[in-house]
Amino acid sequence: MKKKLVVLTGAGMSAESGLSTFRDSGGLWENYNVQEVASIEGWYKNPELVQNFYNMRRAELQKHDPNRGHHLLKELESIFDISIITQNVDNFHERAQSTHILHLHGELTKVRSETNESLIYDTLQDVHMGDLAEDGGQLRPHIVWFGEMVPEMENAIEITQNADIFLVIGSSLQVYPAASLLDFVPVTSKIFVIDPKPFRTSLRNDIIFIQKGASEGLEYFKEHYANTL
Repeated sequence: MKKKLVVLTGAGMSAESGLSTFRDSGGLWENYNVQEVASIEGWYKNPELVQNFYNMRRAELQKHDPNRGHHLLKELESIFDISIITQNVDNFHERAQSTHILHLHGELTKVRSETNESLIYDTLQDVHMGDLAEDGGQLRPHIVWFGEMVPEMENAIEITQNADIFLVIGSSLQVYPAASLLDFVPVTSKIFVIDPKPFRTSLRNDIIFIQKGASEGLEYFKEHYANTL
């Protein structure tokens, strides 16, 4: 029986692929105010601006590829039973062919009806105001914005509760509710954090920090820990 490795990935995971993130950006994202383009209030205020922003992000995504870290997670499936919980909205984990992926904050390559959140469509194309779902609702990005509930949180908690090992990559654990997943890691399970910038958390005092970038840190984890856990 393979041990259950639950991996939480954040912006630092995708940054190595060259994809723009708003981590450490002072509230700006490609010169946009995050609240204007990543909140439900911003959508109500100026939906066309929000649509155009995500059209640009969707186009940018297609110019970038998964990095070594994404492929290492796939390789680790030979050692562990891996479930990935990601805060990222890109599709790099899918393109690296990881098997079990849960997107906490939505997916850039999907849109949904504004009036029925279960009507979800795959797209790599631009979406405009006036483009409608089959129920007549305006299509909007399938993204969980600030001010909205995180519908996959319960599933993420259930996955975390079954972890033998919990590995955080490229997340400063500052964004809630994702950061609260540490509360649900079993007390007998090991926790690793791969991040070049160490941080303090009062949630656990037994965290093993690997102070490296995502890919380099995963190489280190694979070499020094994977076969001994």
